[in-house]
Amino acid sequence: MIGIKEVASYYAPDRVSNYERMEKFGINESFIEKKIGIKNVRVTDKNISASDMCVLAYENLEKKIKLDRSTVECLIVITQNPDYNIPHTSAIVHGKLDMPESCACFDISLGCSGFVYGASVIKSFMEENGFRTGLLFTSDQYSRVIDPEDKNTSLLFGDAAAVTLFTDDPVYTLGKMSFGTIGKKYENLICRDGVLFMDGFEIFNFASGYVPVDFEKSLAANGITKDDIDCFMFHQGSKYIVDTLRKKLGLPQEKVVFDIEDYGNTVSSSIPVLLEKVMNNEEIKKIYISGFGVGLSWASGVLNRV
Repeated sequence: MIGIKEVASYYAPDRVSNYERMEKFGINESFIEKKIGIKNVRVTDKNISASDMCVLAYENLEKKIKLDRSTVECLIVITQNPDYNIPHTSAIVHGKLDMPESCACFDISLGCSGFVYGASVIKSFMEENGFRTGLLFTSDQYSRVIDPEDKNTSLLFGDAAAVTLFTDDPVYTLGKMSFGTIGKKYENLICRDGVLFMDGFEIFNFASGYVPVDFEKSLAANGITKDDIDCFMFHQGSKYIVDTLRKKLGLPQEKVVFDIEDYGNTVSSSIPVLLEKVMNNEEIKKIYISGFGVGLSWASGVLNRV
């Protein structure tokens, strides 16, 4: 059974303070702390690429677990900020890490729902091909496409990457996953001419309307109830959306994770960076994960501790 063995992350070291931009955007401390829940966003140096962040995340992984690179059989990168249009970023990461030539590499272009999609894809891909070791990277630098004068985006998004090690000796296995797309609303979160646009009102309505329905569907597919879940990890879009989902679903506050005040919304990495912090907590047996955003798309499922 293929599942998650370990997770490691990398955050861009430079911080941009939202407090220092209060006057510029006409906001106050309450907006920062209670509405978005983000005090700082992380921003990469212009010379650091998505593949560079993947490599830095991988180096952190090797500090946590002994891994023979020659045993890695597949490498997937989820990003919407690739190094180039051609070639695929996973091939660049492969080269920088000197992975074996027999290692399969491909990219997935997804945003906030990307980790859940990617986890399902790499698990199925590995099991179908008899692989034992694979790497799932998430890496996004939204700072490259954000207009610093845009309040709707510049206060929210931070640059980060994560790598999740999948093996046949996992700590967490994947339960059944649930997916969905509303392609007709793709323009509500889009990058045109190199600049990101987000209709915050529409994205909030989408998340608060569709995620609760998918929540019930996902739990039913796994034959469990919300009381069976030890930890809920929703995409960390903002404090307001996570709090709204928690209240709508009647979840205990202590079980719902929110932890982006020093990082920002890290897009496809927002779930794995949370997962990293509980990998060694044996009391957390079942984790509900849910990503939603760009597409508009969503994906959710349950992780079960072995």
